Amino acid sequence: MIWEELNPALVFTDVDVSSSDDVMNQIGGALIREGYTKESYIQALIERENEFPTGLDVDGYGVAIPHTNVAHVNKAGTAIAVLRNPVTFHVMGGDDDETVKVSLVFMLAVVDPDKHIEELQQILAIIQDTAVLEKLKHATSAEEIITTIAEKEKAS
Repeated sequence: MIWEELNPALVFTDVDVSSSDDVMNQIGGALIREGYTKESYIQALIERENEFPTGLDVDGYGVAIPHTNVAHVNKAGTAIAVLRNPVTFHVMGGDDDETVKVSLVFMLAVVDPDKHIEELQQILAIIQDTAVLEKLKHATSAEEIITTIAEKEKAS
């Protein structure tokens, strides 16, 4: 379960960013500082996001799940950010012009490419519940985010 692995130092509320690149720099920077990823992680994230966008529109809630190649990761982890103001991401699997305003980001540091599909499925199970998305969007602390995800995963 995701909640058991979450590091409160990688869970953020009210993140003030102005672009998807800002998200990559701020949240990716936290993963670097905490030792989860290498210095090359942020640039690799940006490049991968340009090629394979991760924005999703989940019943009107914008969510992004950026991640990149295992070569840029030291150990597995997930950073979560609730953005103060939504920023534009391109839509996963959409055409080049299709965008979504994202307010919630799950940034992955993946070490096992085979397990990353499983982790994506766990995240999708969480974000498909709009009541959970609403709670996450209005969370005021890392503990509140972790508790919300734990409650959802335990109920599933």
